[in-house]
Amino acid sequence: MIANTAAYHFTDITDPQVLCATLLARAEAAELRGTILVAGEGINLFLAGSQAGIDGFYAALAEDARFDGMRVKTSYSQMQPFARLKAKVKPEIISFRIDDGQPLDFPRAPAVDPATVQRWLRQGHDDAGKPVVMLDTRNVQEIEYGTFQNALVLPITKFTDLPDALAPHRDALRDSTVVSFCTGGIRCEKAALWMRNDGMDNVLQLDGGILGYFEEVGGEGYDGRCFVFDERVALDADLKPLVDQPAD
Repeated sequence: MIANTAAYHFTDITDPQVLCATLLARAEAAELRGTILVAGEGINLFLAGSQAGIDGFYAALAEDARFDGMRVKTSYSQMQPFARLKAKVKPEIISFRIDDGQPLDFPRAPAVDPATVQRWLRQGHDDAGKPVVMLDTRNVQEIEYGTFQNALVLPITKFTDLPDALAPHRDALRDSTVVSFCTGGIRCEKAALWMRNDGMDNVLQLDGGILGYFEEVGGEGYDGRCFVFDERVALDADLKPLVDQPAD
């Protein structure tokens, strides 16, 4: 059985090249595959391998105070979903290119936990009686596999397109509670921060993204699967992959 992990953490990294090399060496020693992204703003990890290898890698990372509180989302598959191991230093761990959406420069936007979102969707409004709008910050390729019921989806092909695509909807969202979401939380964290800094004080982020929602409460209120960027293609609400055997 292969353990598949997704994790990110925004924190000040003064030595991204050194950290990237260290994480690559640890992942290689643990015989992991996947992607390690490091930037001055933090790390973004997609790693898969044996449970022992995964546990050892993240145990070593947890000893670094910079990553205190980092959440690791885990699912399992029969096959290894990554062909190889890659490690890169980038300007951002998720490219947004907007100053007002940079997590190291501002306090984190308010988050809402999956159980609360589930309850709001059941009752049709938040606890103050306001309509709840689920805002999908992912691209159209991902949305084809599934999204929250009645979510606001935008015609974007990359995350940097979001501000322009959202502009026509802002007035209509004014009297609602907007919950931004994405696969694992990294994009909706930047999106929610930017939106609040840009005057939308009614925006929250779904803590842990879709995968965190599946992990904590299942798939209630969500139609379809969650696209993932590896050979599993997409996960259902039980975190089971659409594809779980190598292609011929």
